[in-house]
This record gives sequence, structure tokens and C-alpha cells, in this order.
Amino acid sequence: MIISRRILLKAMGFGTAALLIPQMVRAAAIPHVVVVGGGFSGAAAAKYLKIWGGLAVEVTLIEPNPTYISPILSSLVLNGQKTTQNLEFNYVSHSAKYAINMIHTTVDSIDKTGQVVTLGNGRTLSYDRLILAPGIDFIDIPGLDSSKVPHAWKAGVQTNLLKTQVDELVDGDHFVMTIPASPYRCPPGPYERACVVADYLKNSKGFSNCVVTVLDANANITVETEMFHAQFEGYGIIYRPNAVVQSVDSNTRSVTFIENDDPINGINTLNPKVLNVIPNHKAGKIIFDASLNIGNWAPVNPLNYESTLASNIHIIGDSQGTAQPKAGHMGNSEAKVCADAILRSLQGLQIDPEPKTNSACYSPVSSTQASWLTAVYEYNTETKQMQLVPGAGYPASGLPSADNYNEMFNWAGNLFDDTFG
Repeated sequence: MIISRRILLKAMGFGTAALLIPQMVRAAAIPHVVVVGGGFSGAAAAKYLKIWGGLAVEVTLIEPNPTYISPILSSLVLNGQKTTQNLEFNYVSHSAKYAINMIHTTVDSIDKTGQVVTLGNGRTLSYDRLILAPGIDFIDIPGLDSSKVPHAWKAGVQTNLLKTQVDELVDGDHFVMTIPASPYRCPPGPYERACVVADYLKNSKGFSNCVVTVLDANANITVETEMFHAQFEGYGIIYRPNAVVQSVDSNTRSVTFIENDDPINGINTLNPKVLNVIPNHKAGKIIFDASLNIGNWAPVNPLNYESTLASNIHIIGDSQGTAQPKAGHMGNSEAKVCADAILRSLQGLQIDPEPKTNSACYSPVSSTQASWLTAVYEYNTETKQMQLVPGAGYPASGLPSADNYNEMFNWAGNLFDDTFG
């Protein structure tokens, strides 16, 4: 039967202009799309598949946890302005409002030939299309026990552990955090965290002698470079680039690292009161288990995010291997491109030959000020990759201000609602 409505497809980001495609036709056998991972990418993909596809598609979302804790705004947990409970989101709307099948378990394996996933509870699900959005995983560091030396890069228990340790600092103590080599999720995130912690120790706790040190595996601050250098200087944050972590003693909270690729004279060890180690990133475990990676990331066709290594499997969000930023807003944008392409393909329609995505982010640098940046990416038909829109500049940004700080909550609220509401 013909579904008597047209489907509004958003070309990028929430709240932007869109285009119309022909009415969906319900097939005799309804296509089944299985989505693995309920973060900003997976939750948005499942939601928009149903919003745009309606009764013409069955959608199942597999996510182990009944609630998702947003890493966006989680820096404000460290200074007490937010709690992890404030950043929790559930999937009630997904099941009740959009008729998405919610399954809270893990995925044990993927049969790529038979197009079947086996779940942690022993159940199997067949799929016509599979979307994987597992987020990031970490590359092991010798000696690192994150239950003692938190990364706090996956929000929740880790965030609260780091908050507890920061609150135990007294004047004169040393806080050290490490920044992973690019690419990593949320490029502004570690730098904003250093600023928020420094501001909290100096201006909220009134400490004048605490030292904050940043060990950056990259040659320089990777995003909003001048702004963050200025903030670091203002707070007295010690910034050490080209500092690659070699090992950690989690019991003594000490970190050994090599600076400037000098294994003879560049080996150093720091033993701070609080050590926050963020390891280098790689794609989520399921990507490696299913042999969908080349190196640390999953290669995809950015027209529809289908894996270049397996048919009918799409990979979005932090695990995908394009040059686009790994961040919540970008993952939400990729999800819409992917959902659009899948629905068109299932109906035998041409997919959008020139998709666009956008990434936006606000970064708190104190308890009252935040900066922002944004960028738009488009598909390049010659390179077959996503690239920054020519002439747009990267990043388009705004310096820290109180107005930006207030707008940060509007931006985050819109993104939260668009993904989970």
C-alpha cells in the first residue's frame, strides 16, 4: 500500500533545510534495519529511519544500557555545575513514540554472509541492513588501570571518579592529564577539560598554588589553537606537546612519557596527586571482531556510510574512518545521511550524490564562559571523500564569552532532543 505522506529528509544537522523524495511504498516483506549502539549516531539513525520510513521499515536498536550518559557537557560535572544524572537519556521515545524495537544487550557476532547478528542473550536477528555505531575504544597503555587512573572519556562512572579525585586536591597539588594522538573523539574536549579544572581549582576552590599540566601527544593544540593557548597562559597551565605516554603506574599515579620523539633525553616521569590519562583511540570492539577495520578505523563510502569491506553494513559515528570530526553533533549528522541513503536504496531510488554534514561544538573554558566552532563538510565527487566546504574556513569560531556559555545549553538541548526526544 502507498503511505499517504511525503518524507522530509534533512540534508544535514537538525533544524536545517531539507528535500523531499517520492512516497515510500510498503513492500510485501518489510525490510529490517538493525542498529547497534545507542549514542548520538545510533540513536539518531534509528529515530530518523522510523520518522522518514514509517511503516515501510522495521527498526531494531541494540544498546546494552537502558540509559545513555552524554559526554557533551560532562566537563561541567568536574566543577559541580552538572551531575551525570543531568546528562542521562533513555530510549522511551524510541520505543513508545517511534515504534522502534529496543533490545538492551550486547552483540556477540555478525554473520556478514547470512546477514545475521547473534546477541549476548543468545538470540539471533536477521537484517536487510545493519548500522554499527559502537563509538570509540582505547588502545592499551602498559600499566594503566582506569579504575584507579580514570580516562573519564566515556561519561558516567569514570566521570564521577575523576570528579571525586579532583575534589580531593588541596592547594599545592598537581593535576596531570594526557591528550591522545589525533584522530580522537571530540577534539576540543581535552583542552576544555584542562581549562575547566584549572578554573575550578583557582576560582571556585581558591587555590593559588595548584599546578595543571597537559601532556599532548600531538605537536600542537589540534583545534581552536590560539584561543586555547591564550586560556592556558591565563590559567598558568603547563602545556607540553609531543609528549607520548609510554606507561603508567596506576598504584602510584605516575606516568612515563617520551617528549619530542627522543628516547634518550626525552624520557620523563611525573607523579601528580591526580592523573587523568586518555589513551589513544580506535574503533569500537565490534568493528575489529567483524574484521571491518583497516588500521584503527572502519573505511566507509561516505555517500551512505556502507563499509567498503562488507555489503549492507553501514558504520557511522566515531568508528568510521573518514576525515570528519569524531563528535556527537557530527555523528548525529552522519546518522541522517545514512538513514536517508538506506531508505532510498531499499526503495530502489538514487541516493543523494552530494551529501553534506555539519559539526558544531561549544567548549566551556570556565564556569561562565564558552567558545564555539562549526564546520560544514560535503562530498567531493573526484576524491570520493568528505571535505570542508571550500571557502567556509575551518573552524568558524567564536571566542569565549558569557553569551556563548548560555547558548551552549541551547545547542546541547537541541542536540539531545533531536537524538533522544
